[in-house]
Amino acid sequence: MLTIQGVLFTVFTMNDNQRDRILACACDLYLGQGLEGFSMRKLARAVGVTAPAIYRHFDGREAVLADVLREAHRTFSRYLYGALAAPTPLERFLGAGEGFLDFVLDHPRWYGIMHTPPEHLGMEALPGDIEALQAAIHQFWVDRVRECMQAGVLKSGEPEEASVTMWAHAHGLVQLYHHGCLATDPDEFRALFKASSARLMAGVATEDFARELSENALPNSAQLAR
Repeated sequence: MLTIQGVLFTVFTMNDNQRDRILACACDLYLGQGLEGFSMRKLARAVGVTAPAIYRHFDGREAVLADVLREAHRTFSRYLYGALAAPTPLERFLGAGEGFLDFVLDHPRWYGIMHTPPEHLGMEALPGDIEALQAAIHQFWVDRVRECMQAGVLKSGEPEEASVTMWAHAHGLVQLYHHGCLATDPDEFRALFKASSARLMAGVATEDFARELSENALPNSAQLAR
Protein backbone atom coordinates (compact mmCIF):
# COMPACT_ATOMS: atom_id res chain seq x y z
CA MET A 1 0.00 0.00 0.00
CA LEU A 2 1.04 3.61 -0.63
CA THR A 3 -0.47 6.84 0.72
CA ILE A 4 -0.23 10.05 -1.32
CA GLN A 5 -1.96 13.19 -0.06
CA GLY A 6 -4.16 11.16 2.22
CA VAL A 7 -5.34 8.77 -0.52
CA LEU A 8 -4.60 5.06 -0.15
CA PHE A 9 -3.39 3.33 -3.31
CA THR A 10 -2.46 -0.24 -4.16
CA VAL A 11 0.92 -0.85 -5.78
CA PHE A 12 0.62 -3.85 -8.06
CA THR A 13 1.96 -5.93 -10.88
CA MET A 14 -0.91 -6.20 -13.33
CA ASN A 15 -2.68 -9.56 -13.62
CA ASP A 16 -5.78 -10.39 -15.66
CA ASN A 17 -8.25 -9.23 -12.99
CA GLN A 18 -6.42 -5.93 -12.52
CA ARG A 19 -6.22 -5.41 -16.27
CA ASP A 20 -9.97 -5.99 -16.52
CA ARG A 21 -10.54 -3.39 -13.80
CA ILE A 22 -8.33 -0.84 -15.54
CA LEU A 23 -10.17 -1.35 -18.84
CA ALA A 24 -13.59 -1.17 -17.19
CA CYS A 25 -12.67 2.06 -15.36
CA ALA A 26 -11.17 3.51 -18.55
CA CYS A 27 -14.35 2.78 -20.49
CA ASP A 28 -16.51 4.37 -17.79
CA LEU A 29 -14.22 7.39 -17.54
CA TYR A 30 -14.22 7.98 -21.29
CA LEU A 31 -17.97 7.52 -21.72
CA GLY A 32 -18.66 9.72 -18.72
CA GLN A 33 -16.22 12.58 -19.37
CA GLY A 34 -15.05 12.24 -22.95
CA LEU A 35 -11.46 12.43 -24.10
CA GLU A 36 -10.99 15.92 -22.62
CA GLY A 37 -11.91 14.61 -19.17
CA PHE A 38 -9.78 11.48 -19.47
CA SER A 39 -6.33 11.46 -17.90
CA MET A 40 -4.05 8.73 -16.63
CA ARG A 41 -4.17 10.35 -13.19
CA LYS A 42 -7.97 10.21 -13.10
CA LEU A 43 -7.87 6.63 -14.33
CA ALA A 44 -5.36 5.68 -11.65
CA ARG A 45 -7.54 7.25 -8.98
CA ALA A 46 -10.59 5.33 -10.25
CA VAL A 47 -8.66 2.06 -10.22
CA GLY A 48 -7.09 2.80 -6.82
CA VAL A 49 -3.43 2.81 -7.87
CA THR A 50 -0.79 5.41 -8.63
CA ALA A 51 -0.47 6.97 -12.07
CA PRO A 52 3.08 5.57 -12.48
CA ALA A 53 1.63 2.10 -11.88
CA ILE A 54 -0.68 2.58 -14.88
CA TYR A 55 2.17 3.99 -16.96
CA ARG A 56 4.21 0.85 -16.31
CA HIS A 57 1.71 -1.03 -18.49
CA PHE A 58 0.33 1.64 -20.86
CA ASP A 59 2.09 4.47 -22.71
CA GLY A 60 -0.88 6.82 -22.34
CA ARG A 61 -4.62 7.19 -22.50
CA GLU A 62 -4.79 6.28 -26.20
CA ALA A 63 -3.03 2.99 -25.48
CA VAL A 64 -5.51 2.24 -22.68
CA LEU A 65 -8.50 3.03 -24.90
CA ALA A 66 -7.04 0.89 -27.69
CA ASP A 67 -6.88 -2.02 -25.25
CA VAL A 68 -10.48 -1.35 -24.26
CA LEU A 69 -11.44 -1.65 -27.93
CA ARG A 70 -9.43 -4.86 -28.32
CA GLU A 71 -11.10 -6.48 -25.35
CA ALA A 72 -14.55 -5.32 -26.46
CA HIS A 73 -14.12 -6.72 -29.98
CA ARG A 74 -12.63 -10.00 -28.76
CA THR A 75 -15.48 -10.51 -26.34
CA PHE A 76 -18.04 -9.59 -29.00
CA SER A 77 -16.45 -12.15 -31.32
CA ARG A 78 -16.80 -14.88 -28.69
CA TYR A 79 -20.49 -14.08 -28.30
CA LEU A 80 -20.99 -14.33 -32.06
CA TYR A 81 -18.79 -17.21 -33.09
CA GLY A 82 -20.55 -19.70 -30.85
CA ALA A 83 -23.27 -19.70 -33.51
CA LEU A 84 -20.92 -21.54 -35.89
CA ALA A 85 -21.55 -24.77 -33.98
CA ALA A 86 -25.18 -24.84 -35.20
CA PRO A 87 -25.89 -27.33 -38.02
CA THR A 88 -27.86 -25.22 -40.53
CA PRO A 89 -27.46 -21.76 -42.11
CA LEU A 90 -30.70 -20.54 -40.52
CA GLU A 91 -29.70 -21.75 -37.06
CA ARG A 92 -26.29 -20.10 -37.42
CA PHE A 93 -27.97 -16.87 -38.54
CA LEU A 94 -30.38 -16.90 -35.60
CA GLY A 95 -27.63 -17.91 -33.18
CA ALA A 96 -25.52 -14.98 -34.33
CA GLY A 97 -28.44 -12.64 -33.70
CA GLU A 98 -28.87 -14.11 -30.22
CA GLY A 99 -25.17 -13.61 -29.53
CA PHE A 100 -25.39 -9.99 -30.67
CA LEU A 101 -28.36 -9.35 -28.41
CA ASP A 102 -26.70 -11.01 -25.41
CA PHE A 103 -23.57 -8.91 -25.88
CA VAL A 104 -25.33 -5.54 -26.16
CA LEU A 105 -27.32 -6.28 -23.01
CA ASP A 106 -24.38 -7.72 -21.05
CA HIS A 107 -21.83 -5.08 -22.13
CA PRO A 108 -23.58 -1.81 -23.06
CA ARG A 109 -20.49 0.32 -22.30
CA TRP A 110 -18.27 -1.78 -24.54
CA TYR A 111 -20.85 -1.66 -27.29
CA GLY A 112 -20.93 2.12 -27.01
CA ILE A 113 -17.19 2.62 -27.22
CA MET A 114 -16.86 0.14 -30.10
CA HIS A 115 -18.83 2.54 -32.29
CA THR A 116 -16.82 5.63 -31.40
CA PRO A 117 -14.75 7.16 -34.27
CA PRO A 118 -11.00 6.80 -33.64
CA GLU A 119 -10.42 10.55 -33.73
CA HIS A 120 -12.75 10.88 -30.74
CA LEU A 121 -10.44 8.49 -28.90
CA GLY A 122 -7.36 10.56 -29.64
CA MET A 123 -6.20 8.29 -32.49
CA GLU A 124 -5.50 9.22 -36.07
CA ALA A 125 -6.58 5.71 -37.06
CA LEU A 126 -7.33 2.44 -35.32
CA PRO A 127 -4.40 0.07 -34.80
CA GLY A 128 -4.20 -2.60 -37.50
CA ASP A 129 -5.10 -5.48 -35.20
CA ILE A 130 -8.34 -3.76 -34.15
CA GLU A 131 -9.24 -3.06 -37.78
CA ALA A 132 -8.65 -6.77 -38.45
CA LEU A 133 -11.02 -7.71 -35.62
CA GLN A 134 -13.67 -5.39 -37.03
CA ALA A 135 -13.21 -6.79 -40.54
CA ALA A 136 -13.55 -10.36 -39.25
CA ILE A 137 -16.81 -9.53 -37.45
CA HIS A 138 -18.16 -7.81 -40.55
CA GLN A 139 -17.25 -10.81 -42.70
CA PHE A 140 -18.89 -13.13 -40.20
CA TRP A 141 -22.22 -11.29 -40.65
CA VAL A 142 -21.92 -11.25 -44.43
CA ASP A 143 -21.22 -15.00 -44.45
CA ARG A 144 -24.31 -15.72 -42.36
CA VAL A 145 -26.46 -13.78 -44.83
CA ARG A 146 -24.78 -15.34 -47.86
CA GLU A 147 -25.33 -18.91 -46.72
CA CYS A 148 -28.98 -18.17 -45.90
CA MET A 149 -29.40 -16.84 -49.45
CA GLN A 150 -27.77 -19.94 -50.86
CA ALA A 151 -30.02 -22.14 -48.72
CA GLY A 152 -33.18 -20.47 -50.02
CA VAL A 153 -34.01 -18.83 -46.71
CA LEU A 154 -33.35 -15.23 -47.77
CA LYS A 155 -34.03 -13.62 -51.13
CA SER A 156 -31.04 -13.72 -53.45
CA GLY A 157 -29.06 -10.52 -53.79
CA GLU A 158 -25.85 -8.89 -52.65
CA PRO A 159 -25.06 -10.38 -49.20
CA GLU A 160 -23.04 -7.37 -48.08
CA GLU A 161 -25.83 -4.90 -48.84
CA ALA A 162 -28.41 -7.09 -47.12
CA SER A 163 -26.20 -7.55 -44.06
CA VAL A 164 -25.75 -3.76 -43.75
CA THR A 165 -29.53 -3.31 -43.83
CA MET A 166 -30.00 -5.89 -41.08
CA TRP A 167 -27.17 -4.48 -39.01
CA ALA A 168 -28.59 -0.95 -39.33
CA HIS A 169 -31.93 -2.20 -38.02
CA ALA A 170 -30.32 -4.00 -35.07
CA HIS A 171 -27.92 -1.16 -34.25
CA GLY A 172 -30.69 1.42 -34.44
CA LEU A 173 -32.84 -0.45 -31.95
CA VAL A 174 -29.90 -0.91 -29.59
CA GLN A 175 -28.98 2.78 -29.76
CA LEU A 176 -32.57 3.79 -28.99
CA TYR A 177 -32.56 1.45 -26.01
CA HIS A 178 -29.14 2.48 -24.70
CA HIS A 179 -30.04 6.17 -24.95
CA GLY A 180 -33.26 5.70 -23.01
CA CYS A 181 -35.60 6.31 -25.94
CA LEU A 182 -37.37 2.99 -25.35
CA ALA A 183 -38.93 2.82 -21.90
CA THR A 184 -38.36 -0.88 -21.45
CA ASP A 185 -36.38 -3.13 -19.13
CA PRO A 186 -33.87 -5.64 -20.55
CA ASP A 187 -36.39 -8.46 -20.83
CA GLU A 188 -38.92 -6.23 -22.57
CA PHE A 189 -36.24 -4.95 -24.94
CA ARG A 190 -35.19 -8.51 -25.75
CA ALA A 191 -38.78 -9.35 -26.69
CA LEU A 192 -39.14 -6.14 -28.73
CA PHE A 193 -35.83 -6.73 -30.52
CA LYS A 194 -36.72 -10.31 -31.44
CA ALA A 195 -40.24 -9.46 -32.60
CA SER A 196 -38.98 -6.54 -34.71
CA SER A 197 -36.19 -8.69 -36.18
CA ALA A 198 -38.73 -11.39 -37.08
CA ARG A 199 -40.76 -8.81 -39.00
CA LEU A 200 -37.65 -7.67 -40.85
CA MET A 201 -36.76 -11.30 -41.55
CA ALA A 202 -40.18 -11.89 -43.11
CA GLY A 203 -39.57 -8.98 -45.48
CA VAL A 204 -36.26 -10.31 -46.78
CA ALA A 205 -37.20 -13.99 -46.78
CA THR A 206 -37.87 -16.01 -49.91
CA GLU A 207 -41.51 -16.63 -50.76
CA ASP A 208 -41.36 -20.20 -49.47
CA PHE A 209 -39.66 -19.24 -46.25
CA ALA A 210 -41.95 -16.25 -45.73
CA ARG A 211 -44.85 -18.68 -45.93
CA GLU A 212 -43.18 -20.83 -43.28
CA LEU A 213 -42.76 -17.76 -41.10
CA SER A 214 -46.44 -16.91 -41.42
CA GLU A 215 -47.25 -20.47 -40.40
CA ASN A 216 -45.10 -20.13 -37.27
CA ALA A 217 -42.17 -22.21 -38.49
CA LEU A 218 -40.19 -19.73 -36.39
CA PRO A 219 -41.29 -18.65 -32.90
CA ASN A 220 -44.07 -16.09 -32.84
CA SER A 221 -43.80 -12.81 -30.93
CA ALA A 222 -45.09 -14.28 -27.69
CA GLN A 223 -42.58 -17.12 -27.86
CA LEU A 224 -39.78 -14.73 -28.74
CA ALA A 225 -40.39 -12.89 -25.49
CA ARG A 226 -39.37 -15.95 -23.46
